[in-house]
Amino acid sequence: MRPDVRRWLHHRTFTADTWRAADLVAAKRARGSTVSVVLPALDEERTVGAIVAAIRGTLVEACPLVDEVVVIDSGSSDRTAEVAAAAGARVVSADAVLPRYGCRPGKGEALWKSLHATSGDLLVFVDSDLIAFDPGFVVGLLGPLLTDPGIGYVKALYDRPLTTTDGIVPSGGGRVTELLARPLLNAFWPELAGFVQPLSGEYAGRRELLEQVPFVSGYGVELGLLVDLVALTGLDALAQVDLGTRQHSHQADAALGRMAGQILQTALARRPGGAEPDRELLQFLRTADGLEGVSWDVGVVERPPMRSVRDAERRPGRRS
Repeated sequence: MRPDVRRWLHHRTFTADTWRAADLVAAKRARGSTVSVVLPALDEERTVGAIVAAIRGTLVEACPLVDEVVVIDSGSSDRTAEVAAAAGARVVSADAVLPRYGCRPGKGEALWKSLHATSGDLLVFVDSDLIAFDPGFVVGLLGPLLTDPGIGYVKALYDRPLTTTDGIVPSGGGRVTELLARPLLNAFWPELAGFVQPLSGEYAGRRELLEQVPFVSGYGVELGLLVDLVALTGLDALAQVDLGTRQHSHQADAALGRMAGQILQTALARRPGGAEPDRELLQFLRTADGLEGVSWDVGVVERPPMRSVRDAERRPGRRS
């Protein structure tokens, strides 16, 4: 293990039970900070309501650690928006945010637009498909940010049980992480090799940093943020927190392949001097007539740093 990674693991890896919500409220008030929790959502009516209710009940009403809970709905066809609103979230349609920039498909687009739709100095991002959600996730992610001004971005780490036909395997999730993301980081950004869950959907950061980096519109957003933020701030400004166990729905291998394609595109775009990669991913289905090739566009679009967008919005005489 590289000495810098070993040192970082020792000084920048925490456990969520280090902090209590009430203590962080005092730290938040002392610093005059505000907190926004963001849930990107697409057809998650089954789980989003319970997550919102848990955050609001525990961290807004019982203990005022969180100032706003915002669900960014990416055009759900089910009752995601209604369920989230009934649970107490402010629901924002991704299409309605910065309409002159249009709307791209993908999770990263919702996260990018959330920077414009929220007001908190600190932002906590939580996936909306989590099962048996623990509001302690939010407390753990905020802990380093509210107690150490040198930390600007915090990733979650956890065990990821995998549900199979034979039952639940305690740590079988995270296939794209182990087969693609971790080898990529170790090969090209070895200083980031200490992140246990580099693709985790739960993380938190300071607005002032998040608004200085681009957001990839698709599934490459997490890897892109890690690579861009370490270049902007250095490794010591990044941290990770052990949240225990995270349960969520799992995707089929073909869907994971398309996710991996977007992550690979994101990584290659950050390598100097490389040719632009082919955006097409060819996958195969077996049909009654034999094998059929299906092509998918796994190219990603990078949204500009929100700071530049805000500057353009303030510029006199801008075109609408």
